[in-house]
Amino acid sequence: MYTQWLPDVRLTNDTNISQTSIHANCIANSGNFIHVVWEDTRDGNSEIYYKRSIDVGTNWEADTRLTNDPQNSASPSIAVNGSQIYIVWAERRNNNDEIYFKSSTNAGLDWGVDTRLTNSAYISQQPCIKVYNTNIHVLWIDNRDGNNEVYYKRSTNSGLNWGDDIRLTNNSAFSYQQSITVNASTLHVTWTDNRDGINGEIYYKKSTNNGTTWGSDIRLTNHTSSSQYSTVSYSGESIYVVWDDYRSSNYEIYFKISSDEGESWGTDTRLTNTVASRKPFIEVSGNALHIVFIKSVSGHFDVCYKRSTDSGVNWDPDLLLTNNSLNSENTSISVSNSTVNILWTDLRHGNEEIYYKKNPTGNPIGIITISNEVPTNFRLQQNYPNPFNPVTNIKFDLPKREFVKLVINDITGKEVALLVNEELDPGVYSVNWNAENQTSGIYFYRFISGNFTEVRKMIVLK
Repeated sequence: MYTQWLPDVRLTNDTNISQTSIHANCIANSGNFIHVVWEDTRDGNSEIYYKRSIDVGTNWEADTRLTNDPQNSASPSIAVNGSQIYIVWAERRNNNDEIYFKSSTNAGLDWGVDTRLTNSAYISQQPCIKVYNTNIHVLWIDNRDGNNEVYYKRSTNSGLNWGDDIRLTNNSAFSYQQSITVNASTLHVTWTDNRDGINGEIYYKKSTNNGTTWGSDIRLTNHTSSSQYSTVSYSGESIYVVWDDYRSSNYEIYFKISSDEGESWGTDTRLTNTVASRKPFIEVSGNALHIVFIKSVSGHFDVCYKRSTDSGVNWDPDLLLTNNSLNSENTSISVSNSTVNILWTDLRHGNEEIYYKKNPTGNPIGIITISNEVPTNFRLQQNYPNPFNPVTNIKFDLPKREFVKLVINDITGKEVALLVNEELDPGVYSVNWNAENQTSGIYFYRFISGNFTEVRKMIVLK
């Protein structure tokens, strides 16, 4: 499963520059739909382009130009919620860089008007975006305060209206390379900060009330060498951060976990041992952690991938996904059910082009063993997150070998999913349910093992 990567797919073909963003996700998915964005100079100046696949990356539709202005549009980032597609980017149409927003309500077939999100005489740039239900969260870098600071803005109604700009960092040094992940009303943000000297350190902060107020800054790294390019993701109450770090006298990928939603943090874990590994992106799906980054090979950078299927306890070896004589760079990653999707900028043709690659069986779905320790009792845990959209995780304890059924029913009693239907050894198990094809409402999940039965309620909220 780990090595079943299909051939590279070239998505652009032009003599001009097509490139993904340096530190913002340019690929997102919803079910079988894969959506990508990039910046492109084929029109004489840089414009934002979009492309989609409706069959999990097997076939791709034509390029769609999303911007049209004499000034440059750059650094796009994309987020998806079902058929709602949201894009942010930086543009110079006002003679300085401002953040713009655009959306589609029908899975990318049609697009609304551009919405200007910032309005200052200074530079706003490098936006990134995340969405949860109707809540859209945008981060960017802004120098209105005399140096680069991380700013935040939100919409609670799918982009129809926007709140005020909120300054998240406040120090005399640079704050940059920001990343965000969203779990219901809890937001987790990381960034690189120079407040501790000329070297960058990774910082973290969170909001537990949908971005209304924010907690204090937490320093995640502490070393005299540079730590940069962090990205953050989550599963349940666990928060995962990856970054590149120069403490080993060359850049390597490091990893860190909080198991209590950012309240406390474990130790730094070095994941690579190479000439140089840089700019990681992480995507988490249940217990599966997927990291894509660029790795120095024979004097150039190739796309490299790494995976853990047990929440970061153990890791598969590095897997090179490209093997070119010129650089591959600016990687992004998304997961759609069992498929892992990767997007990057590639120079193998002598100019930058957009490439895509997938592993259709790279993301383990179904039941996963968390622990082989024998529990003392049967137990069905409350799903998390709850409410959710569209994926939730269910855990259960099995004290002896038994035949297990885990069934999902809607409020009428109709069975809508059978997640487990097999004999299992004693242990603690986890299984994800993807309710993407279900409507909002109350559902029940029933755990049946021998003479033991337990039922719990969960809510799909779209």
